[in-house]
Amino acid sequence: MKKILAVASIGGHWVQLLRIARPLEEHYEVVYMSTHPKCRSMIGHHRFHAITDFSRWDAWKMVPASFRILALLLKEHPAAILTTGAAPGLLTIIIGRVVGIKTIWVDSVANVQTMSACGKLASKFAHYVYTQWPGLATAQVHYAGNIFGE
Repeated sequence: MKKILAVASIGGHWVQLLRIARPLEEHYEVVYMSTHPKCRSMIGHHRFHAITDFSRWDAWKMVPASFRILALLLKEHPAAILTTGAAPGLLTIIIGRVVGIKTIWVDSVANVQTMSACGKLASKFAHYVYTQWPGLATAQVHYAGNIFGE
C-alpha cells in the first residue's frame, strides 16, 4: 500500500488536512505530521510525528526543522506529501521535492481573494497545487472543490 505523509500546522490548516486526508485512509497508508503533539489525539491509530512550528518571524527555526523533516522523510519513505500549510508544510514539500517525493499543496479555504504567501511559494516547488476557490485557479493552480463539499 502506498504511503502518504499528511502535514499541517495546528489550527485551521490541521482541520482542513484532516477533512482531505481522512477519505484517503481507505486507499493509502496515511502518516500524519504536525506542529503540536496534541494533534496525535485526532488521528486514531495512524502514525504521527511532531515537528517544530515556525513562521517568517522566527525563520531560524527552519534549520533544526529541516533536519527533522529530512530524517522523517528518509524513515517513512512516503510516495507523496500532502499539505494544507503553513510554513512547516511548505518546507516539507521543498525538502520532499529535493529527495524525489511527489508533493501536493492545497491552499487554505480561508484564502478567498488571493493565494496565501506560502501557497504562492508552493506553486514554484510542489508538483501539484490546488486552490479551494474556482476564481483563484490558474494554469499552475488547480481547482477541484473545497472542504465544504459544495
